[in-house]
Amino acid sequence: MFKPVELFIGLRYTRAKRRNHFISFISLFSMLGIAVGVWALIVVLSVMNGFQKEVRDRMLGMSSHITISDFSNEMKQWQPIIDVVSSHPQVIGAAPYISGEGMMTMSGQVQGVMVRGILPQMEPQVSSVEAKMIKGSYESLESGKFRIIIGSELAHSLSVDVGDKITLITPEASISPAGVLPRMKRFTVGGVFEVGYHQYDSGMVFMHIDDAARLYRMKGMVSGVRLKVKDIYAAPNMTRPLSTLLNDEYWVSDWSYRHANYFRALKIEKTMLAVILFLIVAVAAFNIVSTLVMVVTDKQSDIAILRTLGLSPRGVMGVFIVQGTVNGLLGTLFGGLVGVITALNIDSWVPAIENALGIDILPSSVYYISELPSDMHWGEVGFIVLAAFVLSILSTLYPAWRGARIQPAEALRYE
Repeated sequence: MFKPVELFIGLRYTRAKRRNHFISFISLFSMLGIAVGVWALIVVLSVMNGFQKEVRDRMLGMSSHITISDFSNEMKQWQPIIDVVSSHPQVIGAAPYISGEGMMTMSGQVQGVMVRGILPQMEPQVSSVEAKMIKGSYESLESGKFRIIIGSELAHSLSVDVGDKITLITPEASISPAGVLPRMKRFTVGGVFEVGYHQYDSGMVFMHIDDAARLYRMKGMVSGVRLKVKDIYAAPNMTRPLSTLLNDEYWVSDWSYRHANYFRALKIEKTMLAVILFLIVAVAAFNIVSTLVMVVTDKQSDIAILRTLGLSPRGVMGVFIVQGTVNGLLGTLFGGLVGVITALNIDSWVPAIENALGIDILPSSVYYISELPSDMHWGEVGFIVLAAFVLSILSTLYPAWRGARIQPAEALRYE
């Protein structure tokens, strides 16, 4: 179909100044429409990848990559388990923990919390709580001192600061001469952390594992062992081998299982947004259809002359397919180039725009992520460009087929 003569004529039609300026206008805007669609797709998906990566990093900075727990939630021998799983080449950190629930109360205000008992010397191997401290000291967690580290939002809602006394109420009950009473313990706030993730900043507290064992009556036991691995994306594939190493006596789960709903929601949101934005490219492709239909109508006499000179109907199709493909290719390449440049520099361009206009696009007082992150994936860029180009080619088929059906005698009857 694409012989040199068809390619030559198609490129000539593309470069030529058309007599109908409205056709030229529609053709230009069809190219710009494809370019804008490709640019928007690349930039938006890169920003969504950046937000997803930022949230995942903050979430996994406090949550373990892999968790090993006993089916009864009372693991008695945790050190041998750490010794066994540490032999796996992907495991780079391990630490025991005690997990529980409770209510923090201060001056009549009550807030539900998740309690995590940790070993301060081992916890930095699996989480970033030490690096996220904004007040107080991580080293304040000492056995028997009953100090606690709380999130910044929790500290704000309860109006507490470092050194204040705060009461923790646990679900376990104590039997006393006065009857069944909830167990309460006074703690001293030893520090405040801020991760930038609401679930942890507003509802997570840390204490020494020995204090948690006394509070939840788990002396000599822990809830499980938390692991950190080299590649977080390899964690789902490591649960089965680790479970085999432990003779299937413990429950091994990874971060994708524990946060499955959240990441599934992000994936669905990203997919639907990509589909919606791809409609921009589809609309621009329909403009190519309308442009070529008008070109075919405008060039009926030229088509008739080419047919009388021996050009076959397939050759006529080739002429208009080349013309429409060039328009689509130019729009796709331009949009892809601008999209890649924007995605790679958006994290520096946005602050410059904010300074120039005196606005704050993502104010830190409202959003946890006050910068616009970008994580461009070349695979996604390639797919977007290829899909837009294929759609542009498909949009040329119908107008080209109509041009091939023109009969020379009918087209030249009134010439």
